[in-house]
Amino acid sequence: MLKYQDLINQMTLEEKASLLSGENFWNTKAIPRLGIPSIMLTDGPHGLRKQGGKADHLGLNKSIPATCYPTAATLANSWDESLMHQVGEALARECIQEEVSVILGPGLNIKRNPLCGRNFEYFSEDPFLSGKMAAAMIRGIESLGISACPKHFAVNSQEHMRMSIDEVVDERALREIYLEGFRIAVTEGKPGTLMSAYNKVNGIYANENTHLLKEILVEEWGFDGVVVTDWGGNNDRLAGLMAGNHLEMPATGGVTDAEIVRAVNHGILDETLLDARVDTLLKLILKPKPPKLSYDTQAHHRFAVDCAKQSAVLLKNEANILPLDMTRAYAIIGDFAMKPRYQGAGSSLIEPTELDNAFDALKGKGLTITGFSEGFKRYGGADRKRFDAAIKLAEKSDAVLLFLGLDEGSESEGVDRENLSLRLEQLKLAEALSKVNKNIVVILSGGAPITLPFEPQVKGILHSYLSGQGSGEAIASLLTGEVSPSGKLAETYPMKDTDVPSYHYYPGKENLSEHRESLFIGYRYYDRAKVPVKYPFGYGLSYISFEYSQLQIHDGLVTFMLKNSGQYAGSEIAQLYVSKNEASRNPNRIYVEKELKGFIKVNLKPGESKQVGIAIDSQAFQYFDVKQNQWRTDPGEYSISIGASSQDLRLTGVWTIEGVEEGISAVDEIVYTKYATGDVQNLRKEDFEALLGRTLPNGSWDQTVPLHMNDTIRQASYKSLIGKCLIGLLEFSRKRLWQMKKPILSNYLYFILNMPYRQLHRFSQGRFSERRVKKLLNIINYGLIKGLFIKNNGGKHE
Repeated sequence: MLKYQDLINQMTLEEKASLLSGENFWNTKAIPRLGIPSIMLTDGPHGLRKQGGKADHLGLNKSIPATCYPTAATLANSWDESLMHQVGEALARECIQEEVSVILGPGLNIKRNPLCGRNFEYFSEDPFLSGKMAAAMIRGIESLGISACPKHFAVNSQEHMRMSIDEVVDERALREIYLEGFRIAVTEGKPGTLMSAYNKVNGIYANENTHLLKEILVEEWGFDGVVVTDWGGNNDRLAGLMAGNHLEMPATGGVTDAEIVRAVNHGILDETLLDARVDTLLKLILKPKPPKLSYDTQAHHRFAVDCAKQSAVLLKNEANILPLDMTRAYAIIGDFAMKPRYQGAGSSLIEPTELDNAFDALKGKGLTITGFSEGFKRYGGADRKRFDAAIKLAEKSDAVLLFLGLDEGSESEGVDRENLSLRLEQLKLAEALSKVNKNIVVILSGGAPITLPFEPQVKGILHSYLSGQGSGEAIASLLTGEVSPSGKLAETYPMKDTDVPSYHYYPGKENLSEHRESLFIGYRYYDRAKVPVKYPFGYGLSYISFEYSQLQIHDGLVTFMLKNSGQYAGSEIAQLYVSKNEASRNPNRIYVEKELKGFIKVNLKPGESKQVGIAIDSQAFQYFDVKQNQWRTDPGEYSISIGASSQDLRLTGVWTIEGVEEGISAVDEIVYTKYATGDVQNLRKEDFEALLGRTLPNGSWDQTVPLHMNDTIRQASYKSLIGKCLIGLLEFSRKRLWQMKKPILSNYLYFILNMPYRQLHRFSQGRFSERRVKKLLNIINYGLIKGLFIKNNGGKHE
């Protein structure tokens, strides 16, 4: 019996179908005669993006002011579940005031490659850390009656071709890497909604993937909430509905509602399944509304500052150049000091309630400043005047605070980065400054790893990541020693681009993204393949030194003593790693070197010691058996290590899991040989196919057949002259917008180029009809004259 059976019985078939798609860009439909209201879903995840006027998906039109907290990539560096819960509560309070029922976040896709343009919205390369941070934020949001919506389920690993790309990944990596964070977020956070991804997963669109939405999400994890499409993320409405989707967003002008009605009337769709989907959606829509409240914008700003303080990472501090010596005179160089880079671009773009900058904040703390110089153009390009002014300022100063970073166009939804480097002009300036001043502290801004060729020439590096509207005050407090840095990296910093495990496979071909590296993501690869890194996963310095001692392991609880042996109060993030000892390893199984399975952030006063405990559960000793299609405990001897980073392990003990493994599924010898050492950078197609157990589909566009609705707009370039001219115009406009310093608009055109034709009528909410889209396809496929009169369907919607 459905919870709202009586209410559903009063609905017409058309009303049931209609309820499962949006009324407009952000709201669900209402049925006034039955007392069913409309609710609003709107963007997060690091602030509330509620648009008061024209709506869009990529942050082009302004939204109402809201607190802009640090992005997920930044907050992950805090390793603080309590802080994440508080962020969730703060987001919920702002949602309540603005009458928003669902906030679309957190994002927790795995950072497969540092170049993904949306990595700033995601937590980590590690699923355990991602899941724990996401679950804490979700609990905070849900605690005040607002629904969280973790996203993008699943394997949304790149922005390039994200609406059509097929992410091909072996089942073990899928379960242990790409889904594990979602499992933790769903089972521990218990969100009311979840967003499916645009992309395909192993040949099937995520929103139509029964394996993901039914077998795993519902049957294994017990999720009983609403699955909503990403905006415009519906491919086949009926396939999505039957697989487990409930709500399609945004509105499509009734196009897909009619598809559902026709399917029921023709016996293709069982109306009882439709009723079940409506019932689940009604649980969300009719959920009791939290009491109306207002929030203190100043209090939320101060909290945003505190979040930024706890999340910045001190990467280098040679000769204790930090905290700053207040008797020295400092040059402040770099555009980012005055105009902070504090968030990413795209659907998460927040209009902050206020915004401070590091220059004013440092000046307010009494720092002696010899002057300010922009030093370089924010979006690149030589500028001798700014360059020379910066050098002259550095020459007459005791020390330099050099603000470098990635600009707004470098990290954005819809676009991946081309490399790990800062802009050339920034690197040239850093090198030149180091020749005239030996006391340089670099303050970095950006949401993902970058290469740091200037690191040997500078004495200090503080990475603020994208630290929200309070970034300036937070940076000043950390530099002057009011607060000791405590953040630690939630991702590995490679030496160079070519060291990244997926370097040769990312971002994939035209139709296909092959995850040939399998389990070996981030530190799992660098540790196993013994590849040196610039900064390891979990790394971060402090103004304090911490001592670890007295390790004990008993009944799933690991305890140890932690002492602050420094002169400042501060926090240490202790990390627990589990590794199967070599002698206990199954010779037919692929192993990573070690995995994060616990962490804790401990606050200590100078000289204070505390006994610390970290619990580990049975999941820490399990792997996914592909042949048996189940999680299994791997008995044997394990090393349990506690440390300050993945490569700075201070204490190690042994834990034995009793038992004998039964039904061992031997891995094919060729697969084990290729993957055993973790040296996965140069795997052949045949090696990956052996791991998958199937043949890979063709990854290239077939240029011999007409374009259809699931092909991308970019593909018009290899069809008619009209198609070539259309793409040429879009590419020219994109480059021109970049030259005009309008990176968000430029990236929007890139987003359009990679968009499938089927999205044209959906993103226009039906105003650009499917019939017109097919007519456009005919013209592109066959030319203007033939295309206008040809009698066909404009490319089959496959």
